Amino acid sequence: MSTFSRGRTLILTLAVTIGPGQFVSACAPVVLAGAGATAGVAATQERGAKGALSDTRIRVDINHLWFQKSTELYSSINLQVQEARVLLSGTVADPQTRVDAVRLVWQVDGVKEVINEIEIKDDSSLSDWFTDVKIGTELKNKLRFDKAVSSTNYSVEVVNQSVYLIGVAQDQAELDRVIAHAKDVQYVRRIVNYVRLKDDPARKS
Repeated sequence: MSTFSRGRTLILTLAVTIGPGQFVSACAPVVLAGAGATAGVAATQERGAKGALSDTRIRVDINHLWFQKSTELYSSINLQVQEARVLLSGTVADPQTRVDAVRLVWQVDGVKEVINEIEIKDDSSLSDWFTDVKIGTELKNKLRFDKAVSSTNYSVEVVNQSVYLIGVAQDQAELDRVIAHAKDVQYVRRIVNYVRLKDDPARKS
């Protein structure tokens, strides 16, 4: 994936530049202002506001470590965090970069599981990226407008036409609908499902 395709927002850049510990105090007004806008979403997620905040902290800490290690880690790898489970996807040029990415994630306090779906190859093109964006946008819209799906409980990542799903499903029927939506999207090559059911005992461990 190209650097511009994996760009981060300005606030996240500030976070990794000044460090995760300083981010909380130095950027408190920004965080509080955003909290009001996102509180409703966090409240509707199965992980709740407290879980969402913990996942955000894990994400910031991981990005901080990646940025310190190399710009390739920071710019080339997709990062999703749900209930302290970390899903990594994307493409890197060599196996060592893949190993470094996982090793650094495990250094972050609170991480319970690392799901490594990073691919090793360097042949992605701009047209590949646009196809991935198209797939991701279409699938997210399908989930958002399906009243039988709690879309806020799902994260979607698309790499080389592979759809990676992570989150919490209310039941098997809802999960089946999500997967069916993914199969319905044009150009999808495969679907990798890491979604857990709401009553899965593993969520409490």
